[in-house]
Formats: sequence, structure tokens, C-alpha cells
Amino acid sequence: MGPEDKSGAVHLLASAFRKAGEDWRGHVEGVDLGVDATLLFFETEEVGKGPKLHWHPYAEIFIILEGSAAYTIGDQQLTAHAGDVLVGPATIPHSFRNLGPGRLRTLDVHMSDCWVQTDLE
Repeated sequence: MGPEDKSGAVHLLASAFRKAGEDWRGHVEGVDLGVDATLLFFETEEVGKGPKLHWHPYAEIFIILEGSAAYTIGDQQLTAHAGDVLVGPATIPHSFRNLGPGRLRTLDVHMSDCWVQTDLE
């Protein structure tokens, strides 16, 4: 973790959670930042790639930074594009995949100080 000043600000360097030379993936747990939200970073150029069906005991906010994705959230099938924001409610199964062409990059905000996930596939 980066230096903390007297205001309580925290600066976490990308090198703390991102492997050099790989797609932009990783996570930062809120417990390490002193907040009640965990951040997940996902990036891929591979069309069709994404996390398999799973759920969390808390809500998750999906922010599409680049590209397009097909989301399944519960019984809904949604297409999201750069700039879109979606919410997956607590305990509702969800997944997404890169629709292409090109890169999909997302920032996912887990409304918990730690990442808890139950895979269904």
C-alpha cells in the first residue's frame, strides 16, 4: 500500500495488484483501504471471455470503461457499452462476457470490504 497522509488518504499503486504485461485484472479489498467497498478490475480482448455464473452476498456495481459486454443478471439478458452502469443485486446470479470486437474493460464495485463469491458453474 502507498503512503497515507494525515488526512487518511490512501494511494495504492497499480503494481500492488496488477501483474506486468497482462490484461488489466486484479482486485483491491476495501479492508485494505479502510472502506466498505472492494474493487475488481477486468480487461480482455478475447471475445466471449468473462466470469462464469456466480453470486455474492452483497450488491455489485458494474461500470463499463471500454467495449461492449453481454450480461446475465438473474433472468435478465442485457447488453452494456462503454459508459454504462449496471447493478447486480445481492444473492442474484450474474455473469458477463466480452461481445467484441476489441477490448472489454470494466471496473466492478463490490459493496463489501472483502470479496466473497460463490461460483455456480
